[in-house]
Amino acid sequence: MEDIVSNEKETFVLVNGRKIYGQYIFNSIIFKKPKLSSNQYWLLQHFKGWFIEAVEPIFNAGSATLMDFRTGQEKGTAFFYVLPFSAKTALVEYTLFSTKLLAENEYEEALRNYTELQLQIKNYTIRQKEFGMIPMTNYSFASTKNNIVNIGTAGGQTKASSGYTFSFIQKHSMDIVKGLSESGDPTTYFQKSKRFGFYDSILLHILYHQKLKGEEIFERLFDKNKATSVFKFLDNETSLREEITIINSLPTLPFMKAAMKQIGMF
Repeated sequence: MEDIVSNEKETFVLVNGRKIYGQYIFNSIIFKKPKLSSNQYWLLQHFKGWFIEAVEPIFNAGSATLMDFRTGQEKGTAFFYVLPFSAKTALVEYTLFSTKLLAENEYEEALRNYTELQLQIKNYTIRQKEFGMIPMTNYSFASTKNNIVNIGTAGGQTKASSGYTFSFIQKHSMDIVKGLSESGDPTTYFQKSKRFGFYDSILLHILYHQKLKGEEIFERLFDKNKATSVFKFLDNETSLREEITIINSLPTLPFMKAAMKQIGMF
């Protein structure tokens, strides 16, 4: 693909010099990093995973580890998650929030140390590897440009403070389908929560400027609140009352200062 174009006359994708027309183009590509303004941040959530098979049965296929911070935090907020598929197979994923990627050998070393020291798995085979990167930013991506409808991260469906994307994509897709089926307009039900966007900006400010360690923030969130409440909050589905309870479980002064920075008080 060479370009996507939508103006008053036509909407098309340019592929090998050929124009392919459509009523709408659904675009998930971020063609370049946007220019950020004051109080906008751009962190990377980058991750590398090993799909491993252990010789001995060691995993509980019905239980996943979502955020294990038993790894060095000197390169950014870093944690592991483990998704078992069976008693012997699992995805072991090393995830970081930082401004820069690591060298290849640094991901590999961290995965090896965690697998062998923390999980206590000595005999295993790496069946497959994966690598990914998601921008964590409070930059406001345009949801549309004429008849180009941006989706996924390009459409602002990645939660800025956590990198959560999948559930937001599902909701966005349902809104698109509903709009198309009811009125022919995929953008009919598009809406964004300014309240949750404000929360995201506060946490991004703290992580970007290293006012608190991400490890401390997420550990307090899960330690002082029910996991279901935290996930509901991260899915932007809590009420204001529920949010106050969650916010009160976090260190007051750093978050208050970050909030005032975001509203331009100092």
